[in-house]
Amino acid sequence: MTYLSKSPWVIHYDGSSCNGCDIEVLACLTPVYDVERFGIINTGDPKQADVFLITGSVNEQNKAVIKQIYEQMPDPKVVIAIGICANSGGIFRDCYNVMGGVDTVIPVDVYVPGCAARPEAIIDGVVKGLSILEEKRKASEVAKEASA
Repeated sequence: MTYLSKSPWVIHYDGSSCNGCDIEVLACLTPVYDVERFGIINTGDPKQADVFLITGSVNEQNKAVIKQIYEQMPDPKVVIAIGICANSGGIFRDCYNVMGGVDTVIPVDVYVPGCAARPEAIIDGVVKGLSILEEKRKASEVAKEASA
């Protein structure tokens, strides 16, 4: 695992799920799994978030909200799709209002499988996301130095 210079802030959004994955995301915050041991801070403000956790599929009603949260987040940022619904639409894929997974609207960096995704898998996905975030930060620093 890489060590970031600041604690990563995470924002969580439930697209349109059965709430199974949401319950597992909350389980990650309990003392049993304690995702905060990695320095992660949960926030409700996208302007302060580095990591975007999304559960549930994308539909016409939440498409604009997902885009807005993503666009409000400062660069560099990481998107983690949690659960089969966020990955591909899941069991709701054939519903008339479901567009599919999160990657139909915004770019996704890490896919966490499962229905519902286990807390261990979610934590593993977040740790992978933190590595990607660190790589993106280094790349942006190199780009800034090259342009200066």
